[in-house]
Amino acid sequence: MSRINTNVQSLIAQRVLTLNNRSLSTSLERLSTGLRINRGADDPAGLIASENLRAEKAAIGAAISNAERAEQVVNIAEGGLQEISTLLTQLEGLVTSSANEAGLSAEERSANQQQVDSILQTIDRVAGATSFQGNRLLNGNLDYSTTNVSAEVQDFTVHGAKLSDNNPLDVEVLVTQSAQVGGFILSFGGGAALDLGSAGETFVIEIAGSIGSRELSFSSGTSVASIANAVNTFTDVTGVVASATAGRLDLSSKGFGSSEFVSIKVVDDGAIAAGDGIYGLSATDTAVDDGNAATAFSAANNAVRDSGQDISATINGIVAVGKGLRASINTDFLATEVLLTSGAAGSGGNAQTLGAVSAFRIEGGGADFQLAPNVDIAGKVGIGVQNVAVRSVGRETNDAGEVFYLADLGAGKDLNLEDGDLTTAQRVIRKAIKSVSQLRGRLGSFQQNTIGATIRSLGISLENTTAAESAIRDTDFASESAQLTRNQILVSASTSTLAIANSQPQSVLQLLG
Repeated sequence: MSRINTNVQSLIAQRVLTLNNRSLSTSLERLSTGLRINRGADDPAGLIASENLRAEKAAIGAAISNAERAEQVVNIAEGGLQEISTLLTQLEGLVTSSANEAGLSAEERSANQQQVDSILQTIDRVAGATSFQGNRLLNGNLDYSTTNVSAEVQDFTVHGAKLSDNNPLDVEVLVTQSAQVGGFILSFGGGAALDLGSAGETFVIEIAGSIGSRELSFSSGTSVASIANAVNTFTDVTGVVASATAGRLDLSSKGFGSSEFVSIKVVDDGAIAAGDGIYGLSATDTAVDDGNAATAFSAANNAVRDSGQDISATINGIVAVGKGLRASINTDFLATEVLLTSGAAGSGGNAQTLGAVSAFRIEGGGADFQLAPNVDIAGKVGIGVQNVAVRSVGRETNDAGEVFYLADLGAGKDLNLEDGDLTTAQRVIRKAIKSVSQLRGRLGSFQQNTIGATIRSLGISLENTTAAESAIRDTDFASESAQLTRNQILVSASTSTLAIANSQPQSVLQLLG
């Protein structure tokens, strides 16, 4: 049919040309931007998925930056602690040197004390000056704040804690097995003094503990109280303490736990007359014997030994590691160690106290690092950095129950080098060295195993997330280039076809003559 009013073929060619031009424009846009999806119309589902993946990439990248920042904070704290460790080592040497009283003049001891004072001041200065962007790291600013400390708790440390919505966390200790000392009861038949076979006989025993041993000899008529005094003279050497009551001698280890023990070897029983021998301690009360038959003195020539017992407990439902009176856990949500009193753990002559102890409450504080893409309690890691100032480290309790810290080594204090207690001073320094070293070890473990592993893991996640987002959103240049060539050809063909369709109605004029 020949028409000039309506050119259907031209309309068809125009429509196809428009479609081909649109496809050509799409190919050009994808090739120029490098993206297959530039707007929602390109792929609605793909756009949603790619935008979610882009958000995850941003969160992962921020988490990696957080981990790297956390590593920088730990590095700065480690630098300060390393210097403090060096200073504490110098203190140890000064105390040992000053103990050589006969070989030192008063002026030399005074000079040593001046060095000690200078070191203590420097430790405080380092503890107060070590900071990251003005945030003090070693002055207790990053330690956890606690309240409601139970009287049954001697000491405690919070290494790490996660507080849900910043709500306080109560630390509950459930004691299931008490800590105990090792020890024996030596019964001498109720007599207040030794009754040996003759005046020329001697009662010779070797007493050993976790520190060392000593052999002691006593003649007939020696009071039980005198024997106890002799044993206590060597407590610092043996680790065994003694007390005397009517006709008996109580021996126990100075400390609690499985590493503590008391060993008795009767080298010569001196033909003791009325003595009825050696009894073990009751499992529930160290003031009484275990109810078993006594070991005769003459039968103890190969030594008898009794070891202490570690505490068994749970902390907030987690089975704790027990060491003497100390119970500790190390989990992602709570890492703490609690040192209970002897009464709370059940020893030292008191009946066992088994059951719950409301140890303390964690109100807040600590150093929290966001090391995961998701901002929630699971994605945070908390670590406590205790105050390492001289007034806070080196806690040591002497036999009189007095508590000392590193600051007590200062001039005029109880542990000064000129006329103070150097034995306790050395123990304080060693406690301080131990606590600082443990803090460095925890920070090092946090840096290597937590931060390092997190950075590596997040790096892999970032790679895989980027690859997934790229597969959905980026342009496949090989495929799109082929599509561009096809669209160019189609546009050219459509243009030529439209020209032919537009000229076709002119042939109708031939019919008009």
